[in-house]
Amino acid sequence: MGLKLKGVKGRGTFPRGIHPKEQKHFSADSPIEVLPAPEKVLLPLLQNIGAPCEAIVKFKQHVRYGKKVASSKAMISAPIHSPITGKVMKQTVTTLPNARHVPAIPIKAEGEQLDGKDLWDDIFGGEWPKEFNRKFTPEGIKEIIKEAGIVGLGGAAFPTYMKIAPNGKKPVKTLLINGCECEPYLTTDYRLMLEAPDPIIAGAILGGIATGAKDIIICIEDNKPLAIDMIKKKAKGTNIRVAVLKTKYPQGSERHLIMAVLKRVMPLGGLPADVSTAVSNVGTIAAAARAILRGKPLTHRVVSVTGGGIKSPKNVLAPFGTSYGELIAYCGGLTDDAARVMSGGPMMGFAFTDFLMPTTKGVSGITVLTHEDIQKEKETECIRCGRCVDVCPMFLVPAKLAQAAKHKNIELAERYNILGCIESGCCGYICPANIPLVQLIRMGKAMVLAQKKK
Repeated sequence: MGLKLKGVKGRGTFPRGIHPKEQKHFSADSPIEVLPAPEKVLLPLLQNIGAPCEAIVKFKQHVRYGKKVASSKAMISAPIHSPITGKVMKQTVTTLPNARHVPAIPIKAEGEQLDGKDLWDDIFGGEWPKEFNRKFTPEGIKEIIKEAGIVGLGGAAFPTYMKIAPNGKKPVKTLLINGCECEPYLTTDYRLMLEAPDPIIAGAILGGIATGAKDIIICIEDNKPLAIDMIKKKAKGTNIRVAVLKTKYPQGSERHLIMAVLKRVMPLGGLPADVSTAVSNVGTIAAAARAILRGKPLTHRVVSVTGGGIKSPKNVLAPFGTSYGELIAYCGGLTDDAARVMSGGPMMGFAFTDFLMPTTKGVSGITVLTHEDIQKEKETECIRCGRCVDVCPMFLVPAKLAQAAKHKNIELAERYNILGCIESGCCGYICPANIPLVQLIRMGKAMVLAQKKK
C-alpha cells in the first residue's frame, strides 16, 4: 500500500509545477550496461557543490582503482577517487557544461581493470543485508560517507555526509528517499530501482540509523509501477514505507518532495532539517550502502544516454571522467537529425558542443534532442499573460525577474527574490512568447551574487 496522506485525496503532490512530455520510452526498457573500461579518464577537481579539491597524487604516480586522488579541507566538499587503475598524467584544465573552467587530473589506464560483470558485482551485486551484525553509529556512518566522496547523484551533487549527519539542534523525524526522477527522458533511477533495489533498501535503513529518523519513506511517481512493485517487495519486513506520488515536475526537488509527501513547508533559504526531514536520492543511498558495508568509494554512476537524437539509447554504468563522446559512441552515435546535446535533462540541463568534456558525479544523463524537438516560434515581447507565475513552483514572478536581469537592475532582481529561483524551467516551458526566462534569470543571479561579493 502506498503512504496515505492526511488531507490529500489520491496521490501526493504539490502546488503549481507542470507535466511536460515524459519521453521515458527511449531508455526505460534498456537494462543497465557496463561501459568497457576507458583508455583514460579526466577527473575534474570540482565535482560537488562547494569547494573544489586539490590533487594529492603526483605526475606519473601509479594509482589503483578506488584510490583517493584529490581532497579538500573545506567543510562543503567531497574527495575524488580513481575509477580505474593507471598512471597519473600531467594536471590540466577542463571545461564543464556550465562553462566553468576547472583543474583536472588525467589518468591513463594501465594494468588489469575491473570490467563487465565483475564491476557490476563490485558495485551493485551480491547480498545486501537488511539487518547488520556490526553496530553502526551515526557519527561513524557520517565519516565513512565523507571519506567515500559521496555526493547527491540526483544532480545537485551536495556532499551527502552533511545531509545524513546527525543534527542535535534539529532532530530528523523522517528520511525521504527520492525515486521520483521527474526530469523528462532520464531513466537512471528507474532502472536502478528495478535492477539494484537491494542496496537501495540497505542504504535507506543505514540512512535511518545515521539521521535518527524513525520514519523512512521511498518516494516514487505513479508513472513507474514496476519500480513501485519492486521496492515494495524488497521493503517487506523492514520499517520502510513507499509513497506513491502523482507524476509532476519538479517533484524531485527537495522542497516539493517534502510538500508532496509530508505537507511540510521548508522555509525559503532553509534546509530539510528545518522541517525535521532529510532527503536523499536512490542512487546516492545505494552508494552510501556500498561505502558503509563494503568500504568502497564512489567511482562510477549510471548515466542515461537518451533522446531521439541517439541511435541506441541506453542506461550505462560508467566511471567518472569518461568523456561525453565515449558514452555517445557506445550508444551508437548521433542520428542524422540530432540538433542539441545536453548534459542532464531538457528542463535543467546544459547544452554543450565539446564531446571531449568529462562526465562528473552530478551527470545523471545525456539527452540528445532532434531538430523537431527544438523547433519553436520566434521570440516575441512578453504579453503579460501570467502563465509563468501560474506554474512557478517557488511562487515567484519569472517574467519580472527576467526583465530585471535583462536590464541589469540588480535592486529589482533582489526585490523579486531572484535567488529563490531553483531554475526548474517550468516558466520557459510554458511561455507563449518563447522568452529564454531561465537563461536570463541565471544571468541575473550571477549579477546579484557578484554584487554581494563586493
